[in-house]
Amino acid sequence: MNSLFRINEPTEANVKSFHEDGYIFFPDILKDGPREQLINEIENSKEVQAYLNSAHYTDTTEPQPYFVRPWNERGNVGHALIDDPFITRLLQKTIDDHYHFCHSALNIAPRGVGPGKYHQDNHHWNHEYPINHNEREKYYIQILYYPNGFKKGDRNLKVIPGSHVVEPTDEKIVEKMLAGTYDKIVGRKLKEVRLSAPPGSMVCLNARMFHAIESKPLDSPQAHRIFNIDIFKEAGPPHRYTQKIPSAWLENATPYRMQLFSRLPYTDDCWKP
Repeated sequence: MNSLFRINEPTEANVKSFHEDGYIFFPDILKDGPREQLINEIENSKEVQAYLNSAHYTDTTEPQPYFVRPWNERGNVGHALIDDPFITRLLQKTIDDHYHFCHSALNIAPRGVGPGKYHQDNHHWNHEYPINHNEREKYYIQILYYPNGFKKGDRNLKVIPGSHVVEPTDEKIVEKMLAGTYDKIVGRKLKEVRLSAPPGSMVCLNARMFHAIESKPLDSPQAHRIFNIDIFKEAGPPHRYTQKIPSAWLENATPYRMQLFSRLPYTDDCWKP
């Protein structure tokens, strides 16, 4: 199977970065053809076209981003990302073989959209059922795609490398991390890193790591930033947004895809004893 990516597998340095820093940044990793096709698939989908022609997008006084979860209206490239050979090798080399596809999302941020605060996304840390406590240390991996990229100060991603090992139990944890409170505990200086990503970039992120996004200026040279995400979880109970797999995705699915999709979706009572 041909890959959509420029490399076949992560390097040992990449894997080390994942475990020590909590993320891997792959600038310009999508091949040009797939990157351009992915942008075309997203921008020309029915729902996105409706958004791009709505006041939410065109009103510069109160612009609203487009966000959908799960992202089921995927084209050929969007679907191929789920089990591309590179993504398979990336997951196998970072978290081993026992994982499932969890869910996906799509975001389009127009000019004028505000920032998103620092947060971590392993939702088992936000709930207190016994199952949540049992699952907190299991991997929850976010694959973040930026097909048209971003620059610093323009809806860029920012991260705190090493913060994935800090238990997210303090309401003021971000303030304390950046003030040095946890440096001795984690054995390193915790500080903010602001990324700049050329088109076709991708970030593999341990969802325990704290990350945020900056606002998009009204005078940005880029009309909107596209962000799509696939999330994989270590095998086990559902996470907060583990999606129901559309029946169309199961038609002619390979054995590997069926393995990825063979898990229960999240329901409102699935964590209750």
